[in-house]
Amino acid sequence: TYEDRHIVENNPTYEELKDWYARSGLPLKRFFNTSGLKYKALQLKDKLPTMSEDEQLKLLATDGMLVKRPVIVMEDKVLTGFKPAEWEEKLL
Repeated sequence: TYEDRHIVENNPTYEELKDWYARSGLPLKRFFNTSGLKYKALQLKDKLPTMSEDEQLKLLATDGMLVKRPVIVMEDKVLTGFKPAEWEEKLL
């Protein structure tokens, strides 16, 4: 079973993002929708390297359009973006 959540309409909270990031083992940049218009409009490619992890998490929590989709959150892992080979490896 799963819960379908439209994160653009119901964006993740700071606490959720912090938890997902900690459990994921992924670099924080993998949580950003780097191809999104909002990411580009805010010029985050240049700003993220100078921001702290806490600042980045707070920014992600302000707008679901900044978050890489889809996000799969399970007890023991978190996956961001659809990468078929990675999903097959980690979900089977």
